Amino acid sequence: MPKNSMKFLLHLIIFVLLTIITQIGGMIYLISILAIRKTTEKRGLKRFGIFVLLYLIATYLIVPNIAPIFGREKIKETESLKAHSIFYTLANRNYVRPELNKSIERISAEFSNRNNGIKMLYLDANFPFIDKFPLLPHLSHNDGKKIDIALIYETNGNLTNKKRSISGYGVFENPTQNEFDQTTVCKEKGFWQYDFPKYLTLGKINKDIEFSKRGTRELTNLILIQSEIGKIFIEPHLKTRLDLSNEKVRFHGCQAVRHDDHIHIQLK
Repeated sequence: MPKNSMKFLLHLIIFVLLTIITQIGGMIYLISILAIRKTTEKRGLKRFGIFVLLYLIATYLIVPNIAPIFGREKIKETESLKAHSIFYTLANRNYVRPELNKSIERISAEFSNRNNGIKMLYLDANFPFIDKFPLLPHLSHNDGKKIDIALIYETNGNLTNKKRSISGYGVFENPTQNEFDQTTVCKEKGFWQYDFPKYLTLGKINKDIEFSKRGTRELTNLILIQSEIGKIFIEPHLKTRLDLSNEKVRFHGCQAVRHDDHIHIQLK
């Protein structure tokens, strides 16, 4: 393959990956390429510098002011509501509709007040622009109405802000022998992707903590009493274990991925 074709293919791959991961990164990458002439010395380094600068300016200054045009706003972090990782804010995956923003702020404040400052940590929400623009690997985080919340854990009976993986995904609270195993059922039906998040942990951490039935149930019930919330997706065995009978608690279907590493909530 000619050298120019190889370069074009590489740029195309980077453009697509940045668009998939951050929505705006691909376009900013294209601008950074066009901003530096081919004859410029150390143009690769300079392009990278321009990309980083433009990306940070766009992410933290420009995008938050444009997103409301599309009916979304940046999640308002507080002492009780934080992103589990800077990745979710840096990648612009932290946008929701205003009513969901208000709801999660109320939930987190009440949960923190009841539990000595324990935070509600969020994972993937939505991109800032355009309904139906996919936020992979999720099937439905494309309209500003959805957000994933990390499970609550404890150590020595005390709730903790620590989680089991760097990403917040992929370390499952598996069913016991006496609980219904939805994962096995789905995979036997041919839905191979059902436990795919096990590859998305980015590293397992804090092996000394364990799932908190008490903390997760309390947080889930606080979510359920919010009138704006229409559905919660959580794995069937956790629904049973947490004694959740509210009709808002649903099974997400085998076409999705398992939900015993996080709680998915969405507006009506």
